[in-house]
Amino acid sequence: MMPLMSRLFCVRLIAFVFTGALITSCGGSPPPRLQTRTQDLPKVAAVRNHPVGTTAIPRNAPPPIVGESAIVIDVNSGRVLYAKNADEPRAVASTQKIITALCILDAGNIDKLVTIEASDGSCEPTKLGLKAGEVYSRRELLKVLMVKSANDVARALARDVGGSQEGFASMMNQKAASLGMRNSNFINPHGLSEPGQYSTARDMVIAGRYAYRSPLIRSYTATKAFNFRFNDGRTRLIENTNKLLKTVPYCDGLKTGTTNAAGRCLVCSGSENGRSTIAVVLKSNTPNIWKDSEKLLAWSLDHQAMSGQ
Repeated sequence: MMPLMSRLFCVRLIAFVFTGALITSCGGSPPPRLQTRTQDLPKVAAVRNHPVGTTAIPRNAPPPIVGESAIVIDVNSGRVLYAKNADEPRAVASTQKIITALCILDAGNIDKLVTIEASDGSCEPTKLGLKAGEVYSRRELLKVLMVKSANDVARALARDVGGSQEGFASMMNQKAASLGMRNSNFINPHGLSEPGQYSTARDMVIAGRYAYRSPLIRSYTATKAFNFRFNDGRTRLIENTNKLLKTVPYCDGLKTGTTNAAGRCLVCSGSENGRSTIAVVLKSNTPNIWKDSEKLLAWSLDHQAMSGQ
């Protein structure tokens, strides 16, 4: 028979192990480390020149905004930092040219020449003024599309890549679906209002995050101005429609949009101190679209706290 002291030691050892198991199961030990999902690895790796930083929600409360729908995400993690009516379907105007640009890149052959046709100009109001018979590369036209938001350029690219406006719209919807945009339907490449065409703030931030990972698109959307050269030798200064690029030093993209139905819209990106965020504001108005977007970018980047202001 086991001596009394040995039996007491065994009882205490068993009790200690059992108690430790209870503490662990009730949260007494640190939670397990979160594992990066395999499908997220390419997304993190693809964001170059923007090292992974904190993904925590900023310490201060988000600022009030006028825009009817909005969302803010951390680019690297995809974490939603703020949302307001983010899943409400609405017109998004020219911000949907982000999807147009992604479809152009998917087609490849970015230096392929495009011959302009008269039908490309069948749109209003923002145009580059292309003339039938002129020839430009997809690369040249894509830069104008993202900087100036010219609708005739959108139609020319859509016809060249999709064979027709309808064919390209089908490509846009396939692309949106592949990105996980679950509440969007696109009918044209430029964003002018049409019945049945819509998206949401959440879907547009998904598109924005994907486009932000493209060095070419990101460089275009960050361009403040450049000179475009027409076939006849004329040049025209093309200025970016995103005013925040000139007033907010940490803003580096992405795309504006305006129609009567959509109101003023903006998908804007910003980077500071190793963190990148994207803010989408839909259905705002002329003075407040810039104020709303700047406030959301500053808040999401914790700008004041980082700069010591």
